[in-house]
Amino acid sequence: MSTRVTGHRAHADYTGGVYGSMLAASVVVGAGSLGSFPRAELILLLLVTSVVFWMAHVHAELFGARLARHPPDRRVVLRVCRDEWPIVKAAVPPAVAVAVGPLLGLGVQGGVWLALSVAVAGQVGWSVAAAHRAGASPRLMATTASVNIVLGLLIVVVKIVATH
Repeated sequence: MSTRVTGHRAHADYTGGVYGSMLAASVVVGAGSLGSFPRAELILLLLVTSVVFWMAHVHAELFGARLARHPPDRRVVLRVCRDEWPIVKAAVPPAVAVAVGPLLGLGVQGGVWLALSVAVAGQVGWSVAAAHRAGASPRLMATTASVNIVLGLLIVVVKIVATH
């Protein structure tokens, strides 16, 4: 899941941000394909889903192979919670997009499309940030951006197919 050296991250890991953005896009598609979804419910669904997945990732990280070696102490638990927090952070921009949709004159479906666009942009942004932080070449950063754009477009295709 992340790169660690003696229990600490060698570099900041944006995997959770990429994953959280894809999760948010999937939640938006799933909720949006069900028809007219009230904004407040979609915002709550985005945020609660991200927190549940964050908790699952924290649990998996803490109680996987690590537990067999030694029980985690408070410091390790807090570090893992912090390290996995980008999953939740990635859901905030799409939730904000849903919330501001009415201010932009968007109906519910317009807000759903805005949130989906923001989630895909976040996914690309997190992946490029990770590549940049790791010292990747411009070519590798462009490659990761392209891969994440394609993955995001696959989610958009699911949205289009599910609503028609």
